[in-house]
Amino acid sequence: MASHELLYLTELSGLPVYDTRRRKIGVVKDAALVPLVHPVRVDRFLVGAGGAWLSIRHDQVNSLSLRGIYLKDEKLTPYHSDEYMLRLLRDLLDQQIVDAQGRKVVRVTDITFEIRGAELYIQEVDIGLRSIFRRLVQGVIPPRAVRRVQGFVAPNSIRWEFCNILEPDPQRRLRLNISNKLLEQMHPADLADIVEELGPEDREAIFETIDSEVAAETLSEVDPELQASILESLETEKAAEIIEEMSPDEAADVLSELEEETSREILDEMDVEPKAEVRELMEFEEDSAGGLMNTEFVALPEDAAVNDAILALKGNEELLETLNTLFLIDSRERLRGAVPLARLFVASGSSPLRELRTETLIQAHVGDEQKRVTELFDKYNLLTLPVVDAEGRLVGAITADDIISVLRQR
Repeated sequence: MASHELLYLTELSGLPVYDTRRRKIGVVKDAALVPLVHPVRVDRFLVGAGGAWLSIRHDQVNSLSLRGIYLKDEKLTPYHSDEYMLRLLRDLLDQQIVDAQGRKVVRVTDITFEIRGAELYIQEVDIGLRSIFRRLVQGVIPPRAVRRVQGFVAPNSIRWEFCNILEPDPQRRLRLNISNKLLEQMHPADLADIVEELGPEDREAIFETIDSEVAAETLSEVDPELQASILESLETEKAAEIIEEMSPDEAADVLSELEEETSREILDEMDVEPKAEVRELMEFEEDSAGGLMNTEFVALPEDAAVNDAILALKGNEELLETLNTLFLIDSRERLRGAVPLARLFVASGSSPLRELRTETLIQAHVGDEQKRVTELFDKYNLLTLPVVDAEGRLVGAITADDIISVLRQR
C-alpha cells in the first residue's frame, strides 16, 4: 500500500482544519471511534477552535490528507463526552492492550490509519521503534521528512482486529463488549498469563466484561496469590457468577483465601445447589483428601449395565473433558467399584458394569493427609482417586490435575 494512503495518529494530531471557504478554524485535538456504530472508522474529529472544542462528524469532511482536513459542512457542534466514544489520544495512546493473536500485553505508541476517500479507518496499532521515533520528532521535523527517515526502521505493529482494549474506567466499558470475543476465544491458560502481567484495574476490567464461564476457567489458571485479589475487586454479583462456573473444589479453595465477610457475601449471592456443595467442601482441611476432592463425578448402581453408563454420560456432558472413571455404589451410596471409561467402548451395551471394574479398588478417606493421597497416585499410577467418608460412602474424587497443582505449589 502506498505511503500517501496512510496517516498516523501523530500526524493527525495538530492537523489544521479548514471550513468550506478554506479558512483555518482550528486544529485536530483528538479523534474518536464509536465502536457500536462502526468498529474501525473514525466517527468524530475533535477540533480545538479558540478556547472551545468542536465535534466534526466523518460525513462532514470533504477531503483529508497531510495538508489538512477540509470540510463540506460547517454546521459544527460543541464537543460533549460520550461513554460510547473511544477517544484515540486520550483512551488508547500509551495504554496497554492485549494482542489476542500474539497472546501478550503491549503498549500503544501510535496508530496507523488507512485513508479511504475522505474517511479514516484504523488499520494497525503501532508498538515498535518506528512509531516511537515519530512521537519523538513530532512537531520538530515535517511529516513527509519523518516518513522518509522512518523507512530505515522496520515496522512493528498489530492489526486492529487482533487487539483487545483494556478499559479500567467502568463508565466506558459498554463500548468494549464488541471486542471481548477475542479474549474469550483464547485458551484460558494463555489468558491467565496475560492477566498476570496486568495491573489491578486492568485485571478487573477483563473479569468484569468477559463471559462468566471463560472468567471461571481463566481464574482457575491464575496464580493462587492473585485469585483472591481479583475476586475482591469485583462486584459481589459478578464474583458469585464466576464462582458458580468453577468446579466446587476450585471454588472452595478460592473462597477459603478471601476475608470471611467477603466469602460469605459471595456465597449468599450464589444459587442454592452450588452454594451447598462449596460450603461442604470448605469444611474440610485444605491439605486433606476432603480438601482436595471434587464433588463432580458420575456414580451408578452396582447392578447397572454399559447402556446405563452411556445414558449417564450423556446427562453429564459438561464433565466429559476431564472424566475418565465411573464409580459403582450400593443402595447406601457406599463405594463398590471403579470402572475406567475406556472399557465401555469394548463392551456390549448389556454388559454389567461390575464385570468391567478394576480388580483392586484404591480409595482414600476424607481425612487422609495430602502426603498419603500423593503417594497413592504415585504408587498406583492413578488418574482418579475416589474419596469416601467414615461409613464408606462415596463423597468425592481427586483427579491427577489436582495432584499436579499440589506438586507445583510445593
